[in-house]
Amino acid sequence: MADSSEIPPFMDPTQFMKLFEQNAKATTDPLKAYRAALDAWGTVLEPLAKAGRDKVDTTDRRFAAPQWEHPVFDLVRQSYQVMSEHMLAAADQLDGLPEHDKAKMGFALRSIIEAMSPANSPFTNPVALERALESKGASLMSGMQHLMQDMQRGQLTHTDSSAFTLGENIAATPGKVVHQTPLYQLIQYDPTTENVLETPLIIFPPWINRFYILDLTTEKSFIKYCVDQGITVFVVSWKSADASMKDVIWDDYIAAQIDAIDTVRSALDVPDVHTIGYCVAGTTLAATLAILAATDAADKVRSATFFTAQVDFSTGGELLHFIDDQQIAMMEALSAPQGYLDGRFLALTFNMLRGKDLIWSTVVKNYLLGEDYPAFDLLHWNGDVTNLPAKWHRNYLVDLYRDNRLVKPNDLSALGTPIDLRRVKTPTYIQAGREDHIAPAQSVWKLQDHFTGPTKFVLAGSGHIAGVVNPPAQIKYQYWTNEAAPTSLEAFIEGATETKGSWWPDWLVWLTDKGDARVPATGPRQPGQGALKALESAPGSYVKAR
Repeated sequence: MADSSEIPPFMDPTQFMKLFEQNAKATTDPLKAYRAALDAWGTVLEPLAKAGRDKVDTTDRRFAAPQWEHPVFDLVRQSYQVMSEHMLAAADQLDGLPEHDKAKMGFALRSIIEAMSPANSPFTNPVALERALESKGASLMSGMQHLMQDMQRGQLTHTDSSAFTLGENIAATPGKVVHQTPLYQLIQYDPTTENVLETPLIIFPPWINRFYILDLTTEKSFIKYCVDQGITVFVVSWKSADASMKDVIWDDYIAAQIDAIDTVRSALDVPDVHTIGYCVAGTTLAATLAILAATDAADKVRSATFFTAQVDFSTGGELLHFIDDQQIAMMEALSAPQGYLDGRFLALTFNMLRGKDLIWSTVVKNYLLGEDYPAFDLLHWNGDVTNLPAKWHRNYLVDLYRDNRLVKPNDLSALGTPIDLRRVKTPTYIQAGREDHIAPAQSVWKLQDHFTGPTKFVLAGSGHIAGVVNPPAQIKYQYWTNEAAPTSLEAFIEGATETKGSWWPDWLVWLTDKGDARVPATGPRQPGQGALKALESAPGSYVKAR
């Protein structure tokens, strides 16, 4: 019979006897019993855990809590990591698959692996187990209530919905709705300076989300920043789609942008305006500029700024995984009964792109740990979904994302005019996010390949939202510029100059270089005091419609 000293601890019967003895002595207190049993198993499994500890990914925030250092759960996370790496490597080595299909498979596999994480289960998450025992099950009861509430609303909750009220502590920059159509409301903001730039600014936010991403709390508001710099600011607030918008197509959004431009020019009696297009509204602004150029009306727009906007979708990022024929057919089926796509489906799609942060971290914190929701303005906005017109949404996915027709001269038409982006000579400022997973920087960069006017490209730190909403006062992130006219994003990065903090002041300098003449902030520069009468106070009623 072998000497017990030669037997590895995890195979030694005496170690198992000690485990059960220690567990039996601590049964009067569930928490003590749990910890005693855990420590007993830890003694047995420590050699195995130690052997693979140097291979643990210490950057994975899902396993950052000290409880994961215990040998029992250390082995659990090590096993998960090994399994994940093996599955992803196997998928990457598949032969005979086109790269596009391989990328889709990799994305699907990553989503499955994220769902399989031991951090997502109350039985394998040591923090959740400990919290449940400490609270005598109250944490799990609270988490179950959160789960049931989310199931009823059909959407994950990320933040305390009672913490923010539109017009009070979010979307609160003072102004008035001065123009309204069935598709949008036009908001003009109260000036805060004695004089303002003669050329006003119109901001076109994406209708995939609410406009107030650019008017969060006072400290983060891009709109307030612009107003305080002496700019007359107008913002379009798009209507969330309902059954009345079942026939709305892309042409209608382009026509709305042109209508807003003409409305402001006429109301303020100015020859031109500055424009900003964010995300899909930037894509649309590019088409609008091309149509204005084709109809000899390009001089209506003095400058165009693009926030994380794409026109060339050949490198459109992970959203390309959602536009095969099967998924388009599924979206059509979901939209068919009412003529619009419920915004909750789109929110789920975007959440899946960052599943660890926007899905599974919520599951852990609010379901497993039973924590209360935080008061976070950006997450509040993220959950404030909008519906999309079904016809427009399908055409956008097919014509732009899948078939990339916008960059093919005269292949697409809108309002009876062929679209040729090469006609656009408007001075253009292009902002991209270094970590943008929705509009990758490489894709945004390509806009310069199609416009023929002067362009300036700026690469901002962070992603699709935080890269844009980065006020100077926070001194957060950074941005890169390169005045050497590089011909590729790689060359841009290689020779770029990094500046700490917000890129907003850089944009302001660029904008005022296009003309710094100022006029008194009186008459029509005050919302409702000119030809455009005040219809209601900002942020208006369209942003509140559900």
